[in-house]
Amino acid sequence: MSQLAPLVILGGSPLEGEIAVQPSKNAALPIIVASLLSSEPITLHGIPRLSDIHTILDIVASLGTRFEWIGPNSVVLHTPHLTSVETPYALVSKMRASFIVMGALLSRAGEAKVSLPGGCAFGYRPVDQHLKAFRAIGVTLTEDAGSFSATRPQPLTGGYVFEMLTVGGTQNAILAAVLGEGTVRLENASIDTDVADMVNFLNSLGARITGAGTHTIVVEGVEKLSGGEYTVIPDRIEAGTWMIAAAATRSKLALTNVHPAHLRALSGKLQEMGAQVLEGERTLLVDARASLVPTNVTTAAFPGFPTDIQPQMAALLATVEGTSAVTDPVYPDRLTHVAPLVRMGADISVMDHTQVIRGGTLLHGAHVRAADIRAGAALFVAALAAQGETVIDGMQYINRGYERIAERLKSIGANVRQDEAVFATAMD
Repeated sequence: MSQLAPLVILGGSPLEGEIAVQPSKNAALPIIVASLLSSEPITLHGIPRLSDIHTILDIVASLGTRFEWIGPNSVVLHTPHLTSVETPYALVSKMRASFIVMGALLSRAGEAKVSLPGGCAFGYRPVDQHLKAFRAIGVTLTEDAGSFSATRPQPLTGGYVFEMLTVGGTQNAILAAVLGEGTVRLENASIDTDVADMVNFLNSLGARITGAGTHTIVVEGVEKLSGGEYTVIPDRIEAGTWMIAAAATRSKLALTNVHPAHLRALSGKLQEMGAQVLEGERTLLVDARASLVPTNVTTAAFPGFPTDIQPQMAALLATVEGTSAVTDPVYPDRLTHVAPLVRMGADISVMDHTQVIRGGTLLHGAHVRAADIRAGAALFVAALAAQGETVIDGMQYINRGYERIAERLKSIGANVRQDEAVFATAMD
């Protein structure tokens, strides 16, 4: 990844006003991949302009998709024919979500060759559940130096009971079974909102998938999918980040374009700490101007507390007087935010993968670096609450998950700058 201008935040001021939550990156990525299953044009609305989105578009383009942006967050995709069943390593190595291309290629072409995916380096994230599910429904797999080749029989038969909840594994297995003959039954499937949104998209094109939002999903193969138009759900992780930023700065902040039901675990935790969270039909109001109390957090699969807002929550708890604990059994090694937060004055120690946070000491500005998407979000949350100026490097990671971050922070009262032109001149 190329180096980008750092984000510079002068903290210590409350946020105010309202902010529209961006479309969901984590929902958009598999839906873009799922578009490979149709030979007809598909128009998608609610696609954020993020580096991960550009990467997945480059991946599907390498397989035969033609795409065109027709608005700020709308794109038309058309894959009349697949031109390849092998994904370029240089692209799939950039992010983990790329591995679900295997299921789409198996469905459309009956074969696929995909390398192990890359992504944020905060811990080991295996794809064994993807591979076991494929084998259980009849897919033949071989591995050579980290690259998997797969072929799919006709018809697919049987099913798989996932050994653990996995969003990507569930999506991959669903995609593999959409086209062609046979019926596949997936048990202990993920009920995550991103799975449900992908299923709703596929069904809108003519797929026959039942059980989305439950732990049992049944896929009946169909001959083909039509084209269509679809709008992706809002980003609950970004929404959660804004809610936590409001709490960390003891602010009152309104969020629009949000599904409150997707955020109940976080809303409940903030209310437990003393903040007010008011739900509208597509809005949330967070009022954290009262005194907050410490709490303990344990992440879990949806509808539990999301692992993707665990680092941001740690930043918030560092501002709250008293001792809190954060445990992440989903990704126990998701700890790259700890050292830079400590550099900013946070008192955090790690014991058996649990962060023990002794909050209440005043955070101060510092020069820090983001090592992954959500660690970067934790740093800008802490910077908003800190006294003095914070310089955040590693913007290539933050840009993977947060669209136009400097501009949008300014819109809610943050004192922030990111001067790409000055930075580029300094780097020459």
